[in-house]
Amino acid sequence: MTASQHSTPVDAQPRSTGASEPAEKGRAVLELDGVTRQFGAETAVANLDLTVQDGELLTLLGPSGCGKTTTLRLLAGLDEPDAGAIRVAGETVAGEGTFVKPENRDVGLVFQEFALFPHLTVGENVAFGIQDRSDDEIDQRVTDLLELVGLDDYREASPEDLSGGQRQRVALARSLAPEPDVLLLDEPFSNLDVGLREEMRREVRRIIKETGVTAVSVTHDQEEALSISDRVAVVRDGRVEQIGRPEIVFQQPESRFVAEFLGQAGFVSGTFAEGCVDTPLGCLDADRIEGLDTEYEGADVDVLVRPDDIRAVPADPAGTNGRIVDRQYTGPSFVYTVELDSGAILHCEHNHAEELGMDKRVRVRLATDHPLAWFPAE
Repeated sequence: MTASQHSTPVDAQPRSTGASEPAEKGRAVLELDGVTRQFGAETAVANLDLTVQDGELLTLLGPSGCGKTTTLRLLAGLDEPDAGAIRVAGETVAGEGTFVKPENRDVGLVFQEFALFPHLTVGENVAFGIQDRSDDEIDQRVTDLLELVGLDDYREASPEDLSGGQRQRVALARSLAPEPDVLLLDEPFSNLDVGLREEMRREVRRIIKETGVTAVSVTHDQEEALSISDRVAVVRDGRVEQIGRPEIVFQQPESRFVAEFLGQAGFVSGTFAEGCVDTPLGCLDADRIEGLDTEYEGADVDVLVRPDDIRAVPADPAGTNGRIVDRQYTGPSFVYTVELDSGAILHCEHNHAEELGMDKRVRVRLATDHPLAWFPAE
């Protein structure tokens, strides 16, 4: 994170950093301009501006109640904004005195529960939204889509005979059949078994990219958002807190909320003086901390460290600076919770073969070569 993202000791005004970069220039397929939606005294979506480019997969990520699902409903035409405008492929579909019904928008929607028709075959489900085409066109479109999603042998099967992952692929094929300008995905993996989710994330991204459709997904699952998206928009209280490529949002969070929401976050505090921050982990050189320069001399700061940024190693008692207070075994790794002597709580990720005992005294040290983000001390 750059220095311009933070208040200085003399209360300088923050400036833009570029971490929330716009989408790469191209044809804007979806645009939200000042979109607001209120429910009584509660504002679910607040003056939202957002642009999604042709072929991009954007994920709205945030906790329950943050406004991401309301935004999806506004895009689909299932709800109407109180202010602002929504445009799809340059056409205003909501706002400015216009409201286009869902069935008349060039938008596909994959529901969280898939919503397949149990009385129709897989092929008939896929063909449901393209009945205005000729029989030959319908047949070819269904064939192409079932081949794309790997279900060409299931055309005559009932949805009830399919697995959760197969039903999801049918739902995706059905939404893609009319060749929408925008595809919307509502928590697309939440109804799948944990073991299927990773596989289906890869499959859904592959399918979306092969068709070239512009897609917007909503989820509260950080791993899902980071793994499938071209860009991630972190939403809080109806506003976009930060938007950018997944790696940028994760490594350069612009707020504590983003830092803490995306993965396990720990903070080490210190004072910046003479080129380094004096912390319980030792003196952290300023060139290892994003944007920390002489402008912030004398400032108290909190440096963000994630589990893969630090190591906890056994040491002589005199050389230790913390104690292991908890551990979580994930299979490939152990994640140790360490309480530093300063009182700070940090998480350290180790290979599964490196087992450390509970209550063991350790020395925690920095083990990363990328710049660290920082925030004004709380």
